[in-house]
Amino acid sequence: MYWCNPRKQHVCVLLLIVVFWTCIFGCKPEVKQGNGSLRYFDLKRYFNAEATRLNLKQTPILKTASYNGHEYTKPAKIKNWKRELALFIESDINKASWKDSYQVKSNADSIVYNAIDTALHIRQILVILRDTQVRSVRIKNFTKNLLYQTKEQLTYFPDSLYSIKKNQKILFLGLNNYTITGKFR
Repeated sequence: MYWCNPRKQHVCVLLLIVVFWTCIFGCKPEVKQGNGSLRYFDLKRYFNAEATRLNLKQTPILKTASYNGHEYTKPAKIKNWKRELALFIESDINKASWKDSYQVKSNADSIVYNAIDTALHIRQILVILRDTQVRSVRIKNFTKNLLYQTKEQLTYFPDSLYSIKKNQKILFLGLNNYTITGKFR
């Protein structure tokens, strides 16, 4: 350690050990509730599993992209479903700081999560079930600050369709509408 004074080398070693232990133990794993299960439906796990399944299945889709009404459609084979479903995966609400931030309404065939705090980006998640199998997932996201406002509507029907609709209102640039739809063939 050429940058340490030989007389103070033990201080440098101690400092390196403290930095090392801080890095190792400073990382926090995904927080789970006391009983070992997540508080809300595990969107992250569900969509990661779907991405893996779809990567293996390699089902072709008919993909439509639209920007402010200009539409383009073409057949596609998605090579990386995790990237394709990234907005769905990122809409997971199982964060320690959000453990009491959503009102939950559930019955035999659906679960609805509504944000209690209107400052949260993920406003609503609706999971439709049939015999404990996911039939559809709908997610509403909303972000607003001084520069822009964004609304997202994400919809997923396994082996049928997924849709991402985004409306952005940007200061000085106006309104933009984006839609991406994938229909499984």
